[in-house]
Amino acid sequence: MQQGKLFGLIGYPLGHSFSLQYFTEKFQREGLAGCRFELFPLKSIKAFPSLLQSNPDLRGLAVTIPYKEQVMNYLSRIDEDAVAVGAVNCIKVRADETIGYNTDILGFEQSLKPLLKQHHKNALVLGSGGASKAVQYVLGKLGIPFLVVSRKPGNDPRQLTYNDLTHDLVSDYRLIINATPLGMMPAVDTYPDLPYEALGPGHLLYDLVYKPPMTIFLQKGKDRGAGIVNGMEMLLIQAEANWEIWQST
Repeated sequence: MQQGKLFGLIGYPLGHSFSLQYFTEKFQREGLAGCRFELFPLKSIKAFPSLLQSNPDLRGLAVTIPYKEQVMNYLSRIDEDAVAVGAVNCIKVRADETIGYNTDILGFEQSLKPLLKQHHKNALVLGSGGASKAVQYVLGKLGIPFLVVSRKPGNDPRQLTYNDLTHDLVSDYRLIINATPLGMMPAVDTYPDLPYEALGPGHLLYDLVYKPPMTIFLQKGKDRGAGIVNGMEMLLIQAEANWEIWQST
């Protein structure tokens, strides 16, 4: 293994980050003595070029809220899946170029597919940011029709606001995915504004939030008999996919 390889995470804030502990332990466990992982909390994406310039040993970056979309304007090349999604969560850094990828796609798809049942015919996607775009891409790939729920109305007829979520609509949409930061530490008392009484045993609630492992969103679903899953498996899958990309030539 070559010495002096730096990897990191950009976003703001980064108090919730799983990546630092995960990769530090991975490097120790696998004897990758020349590798280290750091957090880079950027108050503005405009600081991205100077980050690269001041860290010549940087080989890879993970990207989290709120820069999955904004960082695309700063990259020299973007993988076609990430272009289709419109968001990047993984960057391979080389001396002459920066290449953007989206491994949220793989993480979400591989963690969701084993949980799907025949009655999960349509979905509600809560949130419209970078993580939501990966979710939407996977649902389209799997042939699952969906509606996006956002705080603000959009031009797309498939985009609703939370005020549009009636009891009947939520009852009919059996797969509900939280792709917002609501419920994430430290704001553990927040949750999406849904008519939770419409949920039942046929529903599956998937929360991309992983810390805490049981958000209020998931707890409310569990209380109604719904299936629940948090974002930890998705995170583990995409972290390993990031590592493969960073190591590739």
